[in-house]
Amino acid sequence: MKAIIATTVLGVIMMFAGLMVDNKKAIASLAAVLFLVLLGVNIYELSCCVADGPQAPFGGMLRIDQTSLWFNTLMTGCSALYILLMGKEIQKVGIHVAEYFALIFFILCGLYLLSSYNTLLMLFIGIEIMSIPQYILAGSDKRNLKSSEASLKYFLMGAFSTGILLMGITLLYGAAQSFDIARMAEVLQGPSLNPLALAGIMFIMVALGFKVSAAPMHTWTPDVYDGTPTPFTAYMATIVKAGAFYAFLRLFHVAFGSLSEHWVMVLAIITAATLLIGNVTAVYQQSVKRMLAYSSIAQAGFMLFAVLAVNSTASQGIILYGVAYSVATIGMFGVLVKIKDYTYDGFNGLAKKNPLLAFVATIFLFSLAGIPLTGGFMAKYYVLLAVVQQAPQTHLLWLVIFALLMAAISVYYYFRVIIAMYFKTGEPELTSEVTVYDKTMLVVTCAIVILIGVMPQLFTGWVS
Repeated sequence: MKAIIATTVLGVIMMFAGLMVDNKKAIASLAAVLFLVLLGVNIYELSCCVADGPQAPFGGMLRIDQTSLWFNTLMTGCSALYILLMGKEIQKVGIHVAEYFALIFFILCGLYLLSSYNTLLMLFIGIEIMSIPQYILAGSDKRNLKSSEASLKYFLMGAFSTGILLMGITLLYGAAQSFDIARMAEVLQGPSLNPLALAGIMFIMVALGFKVSAAPMHTWTPDVYDGTPTPFTAYMATIVKAGAFYAFLRLFHVAFGSLSEHWVMVLAIITAATLLIGNVTAVYQQSVKRMLAYSSIAQAGFMLFAVLAVNSTASQGIILYGVAYSVATIGMFGVLVKIKDYTYDGFNGLAKKNPLLAFVATIFLFSLAGIPLTGGFMAKYYVLLAVVQQAPQTHLLWLVIFALLMAAISVYYYFRVIIAMYFKTGEPELTSEVTVYDKTMLVVTCAIVILIGVMPQLFTGWVS
């Protein structure tokens, strides 16, 4: 509860800072400090929860427990890392720099609600608070027509998916006579499932599929991510997606976990389609930024495994995957914004011109591909292990094998960038000088990726 209030207050402070401070660098520095303050608030609230136990504010509409607070703390840490790495690039997007940082604070507020909601109404409010600032950030580059197009597409698809979500919530309320997800789980248990409830579950599955860019609800993702200013694409594709997936998992495990036999096969087919479309389409992209957009769809397919498996390993897996994927992708975008040409040819010869940029990019790509000793490998291991543990009941071992085949395909398009950097000749143009600060932050990000791969228990030990 303290973190929810804090992120709102800090967002308002950033808005007023924009009225009083004209220096963009000073605004970015203030934002970095405030994000570190917010991280401290999350750590303090987590320590209080460990000592005092879970809280249920607003008449039980939220349930703030150790696991949700740990997820919030990790996502806030990733957000602070993002601001420290991308702060200079955010300053270049437009003139309203303070408002951009304020909107990111408000996105985090929505994420905190999504990690702790206990009713479907709070789920809806959390999704809207997290989504609306993204529509604005997507269209923040007024000099670029693609940015305005991305904002419009994102808004229209977001509004459409919200309508589907509200329809699903309405049907579930009609079946269970309650918005409370724990109460809903009790009412809906039985030998036969109310057709109204089943329809509601399917509607919500489709709506959340839009939010996490699962196939076939993914079609907006490449155009929106490609048109959005690159610094904001990095945030939308990582922390925001991780928050939406945690909300997805919380609903389907708490409210619909006992009904998994009714929805698991539908979600398994969506997962397979997401893996197939994301990986195969990424192979044919010529832009690294657009490849990363399709890569995010493929990564969503792996994160869906945590929703499929209703067990504690899945809860650990979604948190570990969210952190590992977010850190590696933020780091890769941190390299991408330094390259003037986003095509594969733009990376030709980067290892000779800037060996450090090429090295950290290689580690980030290794993690996204799931190479051992990186965070991505352990993240994939956890989510696949969760489904293997559930396989005797769900018969989804075929899906695990299919996912491994898709992971092998992903190695191809990730390694295309590495081959361009190390084995092709060229003179890549950089948008700006890579300063000592930039190098330090990229090395720190790279070290975190390796730390997650070597010691994943540091990031899963707080999951209850």
